[in-house]
Amino acid sequence: MKQYIFILISIIGIAISCNSTKNFSSNDKPKLESDTVRIANDEIEYEVIIIDGGFTSWFNSFAKPRTYYSQTYLEARNRVWILEWNRRAIFPNQFNSNLYEMQINYDSNIDYGYEVNYMIYNYLVYFQLRNNQKLGGFIARI
Repeated sequence: MKQYIFILISIIGIAISCNSTKNFSSNDKPKLESDTVRIANDEIEYEVIIIDGGFTSWFNSFAKPRTYYSQTYLEARNRVWILEWNRRAIFPNQFNSNLYEMQINYDSNIDYGYEVNYMIYNYLVYFQLRNNQKLGGFIARI
């Protein structure tokens, strides 16, 4: 049974569902025709949904191609950035609560696979550049 974890960021939602450590195949690439990016596969228990009016355009224009980064690289960046994101979400009086509305439930002990980490990484790069934020440790670059 799929388990869903929802993250609402302003008008943005990322949902990650996990129960397996399988990777996405090349046929499971996200649909980038609209303002919603969705990666899903009935065989795999992972799902990422990103809803943001500017992300699709940015992703199609600036994201590095798949296989540019290793999964280890993506996981390392996601771990640091998500820890800082969650710290900011916990303290809404110190940080813009419109940017960090909820925590991201990302467990670094779970193998989410390449595609999930790739999309989360690209969203976090986009978020930092768009909102002039630095989530710590590593500077977001395209």
